[in-house]
Amino acid sequence: MKKLVLFMTLLFTLCTISINSKAQIDVSAQSAMLLNSNTGRILFEKDAYTPRPIASLTKVMTAMIALESVGLDDEVVISATAANQPPSSCPLEAGDTLTMRQLLYCLLLRSGNDAAYAIAEYVGGNVTNFVRLMNNKAAALGLDQTNFTNPSGLDDPASNTSTAYDLALLMRYAMTNGDFRVIAGTENYRTKSQAYQIPYNWNHKHRLVTSTDWVIAGKTGFTRKAGRTLISVARRDNRELIAVTLNDPNDWEDHVNMFEYGFNL
Repeated sequence: MKKLVLFMTLLFTLCTISINSKAQIDVSAQSAMLLNSNTGRILFEKDAYTPRPIASLTKVMTAMIALESVGLDDEVVISATAANQPPSSCPLEAGDTLTMRQLLYCLLLRSGNDAAYAIAEYVGGNVTNFVRLMNNKAAALGLDQTNFTNPSGLDDPASNTSTAYDLALLMRYAMTNGDFRVIAGTENYRTKSQAYQIPYNWNHKHRLVTSTDWVIAGKTGFTRKAGRTLISVARRDNRELIAVTLNDPNDWEDHVNMFEYGFNL
């Protein structure tokens, strides 16, 4: 009997060591989250519940408010305020007209701050009202550690803040929208503006979307205050995982390693 107990104790210890060794993964990010999008199960986390500046990951929420509020074929006249937003841009020209669909492609592929403000002005009537919609949606989704002050992610008037966990939940929600899924996973989009017929050719800034066949969507972000921020969605064998990193100087490699770890569990 004592031998059996000793054997079971040893077996449990070995299993625990094995599980713990498999769970070791190192990332450079201040905060990170790896989520199974199919089940909601957390596969890996690192300081995932501390609010931090999120830069242009903001634009996932901006896109969702637009997609749930107006039509993709709605035509939007570009204001001077929107056209002059620095530094990332489509670039848009004041007085020109683009469809909401076109603006969303610039927003998610090129991270256009001008597109973010044009969308906010059209959907909300003004930026203040749109930001209110963003925060109301965050509350409705249970993103308790998320706060928006603007639709672009710039640190003006103050940084938009969230956690790696909240952002993974937001991206999981966004990927249930078919139009978001298509736009956020498109490698290249060519179009012309409606009024001035300005030609645009937008390549996705997310390197893994354009260089792999298994990272199917994502969003990049950067400000000096936030550092590099990144969301990626990967799919293999009907399993879909979401990786989020905040303030990560080595984000591309970290996301690949996180996905390899998650798919091998």
